[in-house]
Amino acid sequence: MKAAVIEAPGKVSVTTVPDPTPGPREVVIDVAACGLCGTDLHILQGEFAPTLPVVPGHEFAGEVVGLGSEVTELTIGDRVAVDPSLYCNECRYCRAGRNNLCDRWQAIGVTVAGGAAEYAVAPVANCVRLPDHVDVQDAALIEPLSCAVRGYDVLSSRLGSHVLIYGSGTMGLMMLELAKRTGATSVDVVDVNAERLATAEKLGCSRAALSADEMGRPGGWDVVVDATGNAAAIQDGLERVAKAGTFLQFGVSDYATTATISPYRIYNEEITITGSMAVLHSYERAAELFATGVLDPQVFISHRLPLTEYPQALDRFAAGQGRKIVVLP
Repeated sequence: MKAAVIEAPGKVSVTTVPDPTPGPREVVIDVAACGLCGTDLHILQGEFAPTLPVVPGHEFAGEVVGLGSEVTELTIGDRVAVDPSLYCNECRYCRAGRNNLCDRWQAIGVTVAGGAAEYAVAPVANCVRLPDHVDVQDAALIEPLSCAVRGYDVLSSRLGSHVLIYGSGTMGLMMLELAKRTGATSVDVVDVNAERLATAEKLGCSRAALSADEMGRPGGWDVVVDATGNAAAIQDGLERVAKAGTFLQFGVSDYATTATISPYRIYNEEITITGSMAVLHSYERAAELFATGVLDPQVFISHRLPLTEYPQALDRFAAGQGRKIVVLP
């Protein structure tokens, strides 16, 4: 089968690899679409994935075409979206219900072969059957949505909060859509990309600007979300949190990224700084939200490219072009 392979840091190609074989509790999926994510860029840089080469792709959906010997929950022809998370279920974090912090954390498309291929293997427990009205190609959006749902679980936002989001790429826009549905009084968006800001305005943000200085909110925001991973955005965002407010580090930064905080201000103003790591008990809820139309795939997916153009799709994504880019095997 054809698959994208990140062979070494900075080197990716589309090549032929062996067809996958399912284990007893696994299924083979004919991949309909696979989304690109900032994590894929980190893997390309040699971060996150413990070993290379690896077939990337942790945002995917498709049709079941092969069943392991012990699979009874799904049948051939079922259309599914896949939670890529793989946990040991034995370490202290898994036993405490914090599986996303698993000491042996792995993920399909990160540490094992993923969905940037014609076919992929996934545990049956990670597959969510899709309703008939959901386009299986659009369902690649469910995984990033599940990360956003997890982010709002961490925030536990109060009704009537004023929210500021840095970044209007896919994840920032998803955080915008969820903020609108979790009782925010206002949701402002900052980005240096004017084209992406226009999409945030289309989706109904309260205000969109190239800088938070243009917003004119001296007291700050109750909730500030970084969806960029960019050091300058993070540093600016930390200064915009109101008293008793919360800063959520949602964007994925490079390992070397740092920011400066004022411990006295955090103490004196009771500011919370927290993070949200991937998916936790949120994938099924995201799938249900997606099925109700919480996102418009035609707005969120800006490019649908053939798998053969995976390296070019990564370049386009790295350059900040468009919104969600998906490849179609």
